[in-house]
Order: sequence, then structure tokens, then C-alpha cells
Amino acid sequence: MTAKLPAPVVLENDVVRLQPLTLEHVPDLFAAGGGDDELWRWLSIATPRTEEDLARTARALIGDDQHVPFAVIPKETGRPGGWTTYIDVPGFDDSVEIGWTWYGRAHWRTALNTNCKLLLLDHAFGLGYNRVLLKTDVLNLRSQAAIRRIGGVHEGTLRRHRRRPDGTWRDTVYFGILEEEWPEHRARLNR
Repeated sequence: MTAKLPAPVVLENDVVRLQPLTLEHVPDLFAAGGGDDELWRWLSIATPRTEEDLARTARALIGDDQHVPFAVIPKETGRPGGWTTYIDVPGFDDSVEIGWTWYGRAHWRTALNTNCKLLLLDHAFGLGYNRVLLKTDVLNLRSQAAIRRIGGVHEGTLRRHRRRPDGTWRDTVYFGILEEEWPEHRARLNR
């Protein structure tokens, strides 16, 4: 178990502001991605069809001591366009996971994800974490490519890890970034 998850803080750079997730973010978040089956396809819940569906999920994340959720707020709009979380990683010393990340389609293929991960990785390694874990569905090739691009190293695939909302089995691909690997990846991403 992680010794201690990072405290909820505000992280920001010129592109994005990560702010502790609250229920006040839900209307903008629903406008950004509610009801979009493709966006929610790889996440572990069914597509939220109403603002209340999304609020229920946000409430659960906010109240779960195994997650530290953030609203992802692009500086160009000032409105939440997705969320991401730090997650506890049982069984790994001094490790934390970045996951449960989604962005509305307007933010796909933009600098948002890279900048979000720069902030989260810098913060985690700055707090003394040894390793950051990222994982995704084996079928989510777009997410795997994004994880590799920021420096994630494939560590293995956990077969039949959990059921998808449609009842099929998900194999989960695991990636990791070690503290000593991060400076080189960070420099490359900043170029």
C-alpha cells in the first residue's frame, strides 16, 4: 500500500489547471463528455446519460480514500473538460497510479494530456514517489500510445483483470515510469 496518497492540491502550468474535483464541476464536465459512448468506452462504468449519473460517479471518487481526483481545466476555456486521479497502488512500495482519466472530445489530440501528465508526474516524483503506474484496457490503443509517448514502459498485461460495463472481460495493460527515468522523458516532452 502507498504510504500516503498525495494531498489534494492545485497544480497548474500555462496550459492547464488541475484542481481538486468537487460536485460544482459536474455541470461543465457533463457538457464536456456526458453521454459520449466513445469517450466512456474504456472506463469501468457505463456512459453517464445524465448529470446526476456523472455526479454519482464524481461523488464516489471524491469520497473514496483510495483516490485523489482532479478536475482538468484548460486555461484557454477556464471550464472543466475532464478529470484525472491519483490512485493508491496496493503491493508496491512508494508508488502511485495516475488513472481514471478522461477528456471531452474537444481536448483530444491537443496539448492538454501531455501538460496534465507533466504536472502529475512532476508532483508525484517531487513528493518522493519511486514509481508511477499507468494502465489501460488492452483494446484501448489510443491510450496505450499516449502512455508510451510520455515515457511509460510496458510492464505486463493482467489477463481477465475485470469486467467491462458490457460484461466482457478486460485485459489490463500496465505501464510504469520510474523516478530516475522521468527527467529524460520530461526534457523530451518539454522540447
